Amino acid sequence: MLGIADYGAFCAAVLLFLALPGPGTFALLTSTAKGGFRAGAAATAGVILGDQVLLWLAVAGVAALLAANPMVFKAVQYAGAAYLGWLGLKLIFAKPGSASPIRIEPRDYGRQAFLITLLNPKAIVFYMAFFPLFIDPAQHRGAPTFVAMALTIAAITAVYCLLLCAFAEAVSAKVRAHRRLAGGLEKLAGVFLIAFGIRLSTQ
Repeated sequence: MLGIADYGAFCAAVLLFLALPGPGTFALLTSTAKGGFRAGAAATAGVILGDQVLLWLAVAGVAALLAANPMVFKAVQYAGAAYLGWLGLKLIFAKPGSASPIRIEPRDYGRQAFLITLLNPKAIVFYMAFFPLFIDPAQHRGAPTFVAMALTIAAITAVYCLLLCAFAEAVSAKVRAHRRLAGGLEKLAGVFLIAFGIRLSTQ
């Protein structure tokens, strides 16, 4: 689809990564807890906007690699698969512990979530590793391919985050009450990350 290799797997991977707890997730939960669903929706807009900025910075680097040398691009694909595997191993062997809280003031939730997302430089590295895994160099269409990927990520993020905001109180309560279950789900996500890396590197 528009130069995206295995669009279904791409969507599944995006959803999986959204489910992993991170600064954006905590920003959404904190905003919703302090200001209700509208605050969570504003924070969702901020997360999506910040994510798109980082995403297009990564796209610029990926596009340059793709145009420069197909062999180098292939090497980046393998490096990206290895990076996903490394992230998966970190999740599997992570020691249980509480995540650092995100500070959200009861004002301008969208701007705060935008800055929290934007000030996470690891996201650029992640996208640099993530995009090449789903690009078919033979069918790549340049900007339309990246636009399709960006819009897909934005749409899935919006749906997931708004649902998360709608059930924020219930989700937060269950995570606090079932820490062992939350840890098990995190390790399961690690297994999926490793599986994605292996599958995509052998296509």
